Amino acid sequence: MPRPQSSEFPSYFARYISQVATDSVAEAVQRYAAVLNDFYTSLPEEKADYRYAEGKWTIKELLQHVIDAERIFAYRILRISRKDTTPLASFDEDSYVQNAQADKRSLASLKEEFLAVRRSSDLLLASLSEEQLAEKGTASNLPVTANAIGFILFGHLLHHKAVLEERYLQG
Repeated sequence: MPRPQSSEFPSYFARYISQVATDSVAEAVQRYAAVLNDFYTSLPEEKADYRYAEGKWTIKELLQHVIDAERIFAYRILRISRKDTTPLASFDEDSYVQNAQADKRSLASLKEEFLAVRRSSDLLLASLSEEQLAEKGTASNLPVTANAIGFILFGHLLHHKAVLEERYLQG
């Protein structure tokens, strides 16, 4: 299934989709799965509680956010690909981070969870036909295809990888 057209997703998500340099979700899995797994699981323990500015998330909080968001994106893909037309609610990422208690977890446990969630998402995406990926649903009160959410999922991971590289891991 080709890259999503702008009519397949809310304009807000274009910034994530633009980060994915592939022509299909299947290619995104092949190109990015190992790279993302290697990057996120190599986050340094000594910086686990580091935040680059007051009020910003720590590395552990950011990793928890990535895990939570991926679970939500995968759930949306599952529901939409199965022709569930029930509108899917948005989520408040700041509330999730505040209530996840990532600060009480080890970075190792977050990395383990990250790998499990990533693997599950990749298996879900690999199981979907082009017809399933083309299904359209409603998330956050806006129309979106399962295919677009697959691109959003990878774009979100790539976005936060860049943030970590630029703001957390420099110096």
